[in-house]
Amino acid sequence: MATSKESSGGKGATSGGNAQKSGPAKRGFAAMDQNQQREIASKGGQAAHQKGTAHEFDSEEARRAGQKGGEAVSRDREHMADIGRKGGESRQSANRAAAAAAAANAPKGNRQGNKEE
Repeated sequence: MATSKESSGGKGATSGGNAQKSGPAKRGFAAMDQNQQREIASKGGQAAHQKGTAHEFDSEEARRAGQKGGEAVSRDREHMADIGRKGGESRQSANRAAAAAAAANAPKGNRQGNKEE
């Protein structure tokens, strides 16, 4: 015989097709699809610009923001080492390719600058 919890579809029941346990249901702006959210946000930005209260970066402020981001990235020493290693590998391979191309285009002859004796 089923207990009252099992038959009434309590919290632990998986019947009914609504077995998602991702927290509370999304409401309002979060429940909208991305296109709707983008349209509403765009209207808000346009209104702020028309009203004159929108924030606009000047070059100095943008420079400081970029510097701050660069400092945050550079704290990760392993990431910076990877970047440097990739750059060194890229430069090495480019130098090897250039040397191979130069050797292929060099005139054949003796090693004394092609002087004939």
